[in-house]
Amino acid sequence: MFESLSDRLGKIFDGLRGRGALSAADVDAAMREIRRALIEADVSLEVVRAFVEQVRERAVGAEVTRSVTPGQQVVKIVNDELVQVLGSDAVTIDLNAPAPVTLLMVGLQGSGKTTTTAKIAKRLKDRQKKKVLLASLDTRRPAAMEQLRVLGEQVGVDTLPIVATETPVEIARRAEREGRLGGYDVLILDTAGRTHVDEELMVETVSIKDIAQPHEILLVVDALTGQDAINVARSFDTRLDVTGIVMTRVDGDGRGGAALSMRAATGKPIKLIGVGEKMDALEDFHPSRIADRILGMGDIVSLVEKAAEHVTAEDAAKMAKKLKKGSFDFDDLRSQLTQMKKMGGMGGLMSMMPGAGQLKKAMAGANIDEKVFDRQIAIINSMTKKERAEPDLLNASRRKRIAAGAGVEVSEINKLAKQHRQMADMMKKVSKGGMGALGGMFGGKMGGMLGGMPDLAKMDPKQLEQMARQAGINPEQLKGLPSADLPMTDKLPTDVGSLLKSSGGPALPGLGGAPHFPGLPGLGKKK
Repeated sequence: MFESLSDRLGKIFDGLRGRGALSAADVDAAMREIRRALIEADVSLEVVRAFVEQVRERAVGAEVTRSVTPGQQVVKIVNDELVQVLGSDAVTIDLNAPAPVTLLMVGLQGSGKTTTTAKIAKRLKDRQKKKVLLASLDTRRPAAMEQLRVLGEQVGVDTLPIVATETPVEIARRAEREGRLGGYDVLILDTAGRTHVDEELMVETVSIKDIAQPHEILLVVDALTGQDAINVARSFDTRLDVTGIVMTRVDGDGRGGAALSMRAATGKPIKLIGVGEKMDALEDFHPSRIADRILGMGDIVSLVEKAAEHVTAEDAAKMAKKLKKGSFDFDDLRSQLTQMKKMGGMGGLMSMMPGAGQLKKAMAGANIDEKVFDRQIAIINSMTKKERAEPDLLNASRRKRIAAGAGVEVSEINKLAKQHRQMADMMKKVSKGGMGALGGMFGGKMGGMLGGMPDLAKMDPKQLEQMARQAGINPEQLKGLPSADLPMTDKLPTDVGSLLKSSGGPALPGLGGAPHFPGLPGLGKKK
């Protein structure tokens, strides 16, 4: 979603990083480009003005001029301010209330309320083990109630029985009573929407709110709506006092401006984002991680969390045991490919890696087929159990039979066999020699440094000099450095504040004291 904005900002920062020092003119030129990039990304004009003003104020100050790498420092400032715009901390759905905790889903027609309602129910059931009841209050859209009932069955959550003659307010009363008597932890009410904000919609939703007394009112907004999403959010917030925002279709090709503007313009946190059509394609909104993705720094934390979701402890233990033995067969390769598919395929994984823009361009240039995983899994499935366990059995005739069974050329079988052999060799090296063997795989100097690393404290200067020469380092460059033998005068302070004071220098730049945005809800006033 943020691809075009990420590319634009990446080019601007590349120009700044290459300079040894930054003048006020350089910063102004960069700010003009950043302003243009944000406006093109559909970010609200008032947010763009506040953002650029805030970045410029910090970028022309001592924070950058004293920095060893001014270009990098500007990138850090932009990152800090992006996080401020997006909301600083992640805010989750609050369930700290007497059961059943009522969540009211509101928004325009077509924004994805009903699907999002089912996604949230599945998330609460699977992750927090909550007993959830769903109720559709949409009496206008044909089959809206039936849609929620089908989705409820799909995710394994109860839905309120449909009574065709009831009004939305009556359904809300019955849902509240059923939730209380049925011992449910959470009640989610899915309201009706319109194609635009009108008085009739607001009156109905306000009356439902008065009856249901919801603990959370979640506004569902389509991320592809653009700047109009902010006007929608303000309209609903004025009448209903929305507690949080859920953005849908974040995986689409929208320009991302709504996400950047929403929190700053309304003061309400974005709590969840929909990143796909599947029922588990819902993620917590982490401002710092989104900022990192926009600036091409990747999102390794989310990648690790995603891996943890799809790899069970049992699978991990099994793999660790095999790694210890140094064995790796086609069944292991198939499980690895299946896990990568579940995590979003090559594109999904690459989008969370640092330098995602460049990686995607490289992938596009290399014409990497996303369906290659499916074909490779089909090939492995076409093998017999014995062939999967003993890859050495794959002679020419067997490969022809497997190719016919999987509907591919023999050359693809050969490629997969080669890929498997390389991975199996790596496993064997790691199991036999630990880090030393792994270092040896990178060749020469690296292998020599990792494998059997000696104790430097027990070596004399001549041995250290010889070792430096082997590693390609000129020993003369090491002279004049502080001696490692100098004793430490005092113990290090236990807290960070004392450590900074004891250093005797000024506070580190960019580590706090950043003022908030002027005049925008939820971001404080300018001092």
